[in-house]
Amino acid sequence: MKKQILGTILCSSILFGASLAIGGSEASAHGYVQSPISRGYQGHLDRDTNWNAAFQKYGAVINEPQSLEALKGYPQAGPADGQIASAGGSLGDFNLDQQTSSLWTKQSIDQGANLFTWRYTVGHATTKWHYYMTKADWNPNDKLERSDFELIGTINHNGTPATTTPHAINVPSDRLGYHVILAVWDVADTANAFYNVIDVDVKGDSAIPVKPQAPQNVRAENVTASSVELAWNGQANTVSYNVYRDGELVGNTNDPEFKDAGLNEETTYNYEIEAVSQTGLTSDKTAISVTTRATTAEEKPTAPKNLHSMGETTSSVSLMWGASTHTQGIKQYDIYRNGQLVASTPSTSYTDENLASGTTYSYVVRAISTTDEVSDASNTLSVTTKQDETIEGIREWKVGTMASPERYSMNEEVRHNGRVYITIVPHFNFGDVTWAPDQAPTLFRLK
Repeated sequence: MKKQILGTILCSSILFGASLAIGGSEASAHGYVQSPISRGYQGHLDRDTNWNAAFQKYGAVINEPQSLEALKGYPQAGPADGQIASAGGSLGDFNLDQQTSSLWTKQSIDQGANLFTWRYTVGHATTKWHYYMTKADWNPNDKLERSDFELIGTINHNGTPATTTPHAINVPSDRLGYHVILAVWDVADTANAFYNVIDVDVKGDSAIPVKPQAPQNVRAENVTASSVELAWNGQANTVSYNVYRDGELVGNTNDPEFKDAGLNEETTYNYEIEAVSQTGLTSDKTAISVTTRATTAEEKPTAPKNLHSMGETTSSVSLMWGASTHTQGIKQYDIYRNGQLVASTPSTSYTDENLASGTTYSYVVRAISTTDEVSDASNTLSVTTKQDETIEGIREWKVGTMASPERYSMNEEVRHNGRVYITIVPHFNFGDVTWAPDQAPTLFRLK
C-alpha cells in the first residue's frame, strides 16, 4: 500500500512538471530564432489565442519551439528535402513542412543588413550559425528543398556556449516579397544542429526595383462549355497576377490560379498572365489559347492538385491532396498505388496501411464526379516507407500499471513505433498511454 501511495505521488509530481513544461513559456530544451519570429515560435505565440487551432496548424512545436533538432552538416546532411522546416519531423509530426504562398505568417524585413536573434533555453557549446535564403525564382507553393536555398551568411564561433548577440545577415537586393530564411545552429559537442525557418516579407530599399519574371507553366486545368480554369507556377517577388482575355483585363488574383466564367461554348479565347511585383512593376505576359467545350461534351472533374505525403511510418503513408471541382459535385477520389486502385474516399486525405518497410511506392489520385466522370490523374507522388530496423540493446516502450510501474531513466533510449526516443524527464509510467514517446514531448524527444 505504501508503494502505491509513493507511486501515485511520483506520478502526480511528474505530471505536474510535464504540465508546467507544456503550459509555460519554455521547456528544458535548446533554442529558436526569436527575431524575426521563426515559423515554430509563431506557432508558440499563436497558441495563446487559440490552442486547438495552433496545434492543428503547427503541430507539437507550439509547446517546444526550441526543439527543432536534427543531424548537423547541412546542406550535405541534416533533414531530408521536404522536411527541412520540421527538422525531419523531430517532434513527431510534419505540420511545419506544409508550404503555400499564403499559409504562414510573414515577418517584415528589409533588403541589406538585418539582425537575427536566437533565444536559448540551453546555451550549448557552439561551432557556428549559418543562414540560407530562398532564391529569387523559388516556388512558394512547393515543399522546401535544398535546391531552393542559397547561403547568405555564416557566424563562426569558438566552441564556447552560445551567446545572445544578434547576428547581422545581409539579404540580397534581388529578393522582394515572400521568401523563407533557414537559420541553422551547429552545436559543438553533439552530432546535432537546430533548424528554424523564418517566413519573411522583404521590403525593397533599392533604388532599382526588380521586375518579376513572366509566369511559368500557364495551363488550362478545367474547361467546360461556359468556364475556363487557368493555373501557373507560383513565384517569388510577386504579390499578384493580372489576367487578360482577348486583350482586356478580366481579373487580378493573389494566387497562381484563376477561373473565368460566363463564356460562350465552342469559342476560342486568348489569355495572357502577367506578374505584379511589390513595387508595382509588371512582368512580360505569358499567353495561352483555350477553346470552350460544346454543351453536350463530357465534363471531367478538375484533377486533384498537390498530392503529397503528410508522413510515413514503417508500414503506412499518409496522403493528402487539393480538392477537385465539377458542376455536379465530387462523389469520391480513387487512390492508385503502383498503377493499381487500392481505395476510394470522399475526403481529400487517405492513409495507406499494411505496407512493406523501406519500400518506395508511387501514387496518383483521380476524382470521380457524382455523374461518374473521371478526372485526369493528379501529380505522381513517389514516397518511401521508413526502414524497420531492429536495434539491439534498446527496449521497447510500454505502459506500466499501478502495481508494476515502468521506470524511464534520464537519457534512456527507448523504441516506439519504429523510432528511437530519448527520455528527457525521468519518470514512472503507471498506466497512462498518453505518455507514449510520440505523444509526450515533455517526457521524450526523438533521437
